[in-house]
Amino acid sequence: MSDRTKALNPLAREFYDRDPRPVSRDLLGKVLVRRDGRRRLTARIVEVEAYLGTDDPAAHAAVGRTARNDVLFGPPGHAYVYFIYGNHYCLNVSCLPDGIAGGILFRALEPLEGIETMARGRSVVVKSPRDLRLLTSGPGRLAEALGVTRARDNDKDLTSPDSDLFIADDGFQVPRVMVTPRIGITKAAALPLRYVIAGNQFVSGPARLRLHAIAR
Repeated sequence: MSDRTKALNPLAREFYDRDPRPVSRDLLGKVLVRRDGRRRLTARIVEVEAYLGTDDPAAHAAVGRTARNDVLFGPPGHAYVYFIYGNHYCLNVSCLPDGIAGGILFRALEPLEGIETMARGRSVVVKSPRDLRLLTSGPGRLAEALGVTRARDNDKDLTSPDSDLFIADDGFQVPRVMVTPRIGITKAAALPLRYVIAGNQFVSGPARLRLHAIAR
């Protein structure tokens, strides 16, 4: 069965009803799916970061429950989308039982299906395989490529079979998982909470960080 015809179904809520750290590991290799009318955009999850809730200074939940971060305190398996730096969105998924904050940021994906649509969303011309990194390597890029916005997707139930945004398991076996400190933050930056598929070319961050993740 080809990727274009293979049935992909959302992961169950129980998958997310755990500590963000093991969920982060288990998300690597899964497929993020966006249904856009009759089209299907898919990309493999290759890099995520765990955020541990109210006790994590770098987490949005550290300030307590607010209108902005309410999704993180709600049921597991819901999309939490925020706007940052005045120019891009970031996609997260809530973890842990209802009432306890925890989440995971999606940092990089490997495009699988719908590459032309992703390129249009990013206003990128793909002339070679190397250009594919410009589509989904980085949290802002992947959100733009998949049309993720706060208005469209915040609090969306990623476990619902009716959702146009969800995560599925296509049976891919991750060869090796590497763990590094989170990047792009200043608070609690040394905590080893960034999870990547070792050696994957779509992992984000400066080249030295990508090589570090591969070499460790």
